[in-house]
Amino acid sequence: MRQSCIALVLLLVTSATAGAQVQQAVIDTSAGTMVWDLLSDKAPNHVALFVKTARDGGYDGTIFHRMIRYGVIQGGDPLTKDAAAREKYGSGGLNQLKPEICDELMTKGAVAAVVIPGKPDSAGSQFFVCVNEQAALNGKYTVFARLVEGSLVAQKISETPVDDKGLATERVTITAVTIREKPAPTPEPFSTESVDALAKVRAVLETSMGEITVSFTPDKAPAHVRNFLRLAQSGVYDNMAFHRVVKGFVIQSGHLPTRSEPLNERQQSFVRPMKAEFNDQLHVAGTLSMARTDDPDSATSSFFIVTAPSTVLDGKYTVFGKVESGMDVVHAIEAAAVDGETPIERITLTRVRVVP
Repeated sequence: MRQSCIALVLLLVTSATAGAQVQQAVIDTSAGTMVWDLLSDKAPNHVALFVKTARDGGYDGTIFHRMIRYGVIQGGDPLTKDAAAREKYGSGGLNQLKPEICDELMTKGAVAAVVIPGKPDSAGSQFFVCVNEQAALNGKYTVFARLVEGSLVAQKISETPVDDKGLATERVTITAVTIREKPAPTPEPFSTESVDALAKVRAVLETSMGEITVSFTPDKAPAHVRNFLRLAQSGVYDNMAFHRVVKGFVIQSGHLPTRSEPLNERQQSFVRPMKAEFNDQLHVAGTLSMARTDDPDSATSSFFIVTAPSTVLDGKYTVFGKVESGMDVVHAIEAAAVDGETPIERITLTRVRVVP
């Protein structure tokens, strides 16, 4: 029985690795969707068995039956389709594959095969996902996939209550697993528009105290304009705070630790340091400029709006736009009670709406 299964898997390896196109698995669950890159070049037999099981519907209706909070989540046991078989969870779908240990490390997002302790040749349909790095497991399990989308879903699943044996007390179900070719990369948002087109775009800062509409100067700071619009459209600025208010100087937002929820993978990919684009625009009331650290090339997501002429900032911070309407809201935020430079009551930047 086991030999015929292995032979079938090895036959599938030929078709799974014949093309250069990377395959992905889309894991739809009752807690959300994850996407994995399948590592056919690193663990071809494990990938082939996973693909076959998925296409046969073998994962549909199974659950994530074991988890360590913010550590790992485990699933893929066919026995978990039966809610009455809970005492057997973790024992199904094993003893089908030999290990394919490679140089893939157990970093955040690694997907590896489950084995029976002391039996390295016991892998099968069961898998676990590293919600965070598990360095102690390096070189001990076969990593056959990488989570590339849905890390927050994996984290949420890891928060499922468990009993004293580590078994989930609530069912987080895999509803479907779809195998697809990895989509071709597409240009990042706002990376191809002309300077003239960008100059026509507006952004509306929706705040808990009203709306502020800003326009942009892409002829002076094109990279900063593209970056701000990209962050806005992807939702990076959703539910942040105006964390710094200095009367007669600036109001500031975009500081990631003030966000109410963590960023997803796509949002994280857009947050990166930018080279300064210092220019001849002055820091006057209504100026939109990018915050940074002492390093001139360290701006990422935090920005500020100037509330009064501030020549000390000229030529040292990148100006990339200005307030078109809503200065009354800017001044209302400026007037908020503060403890030092921190508003006593939270002032929320609900979202930044991009208006073509």
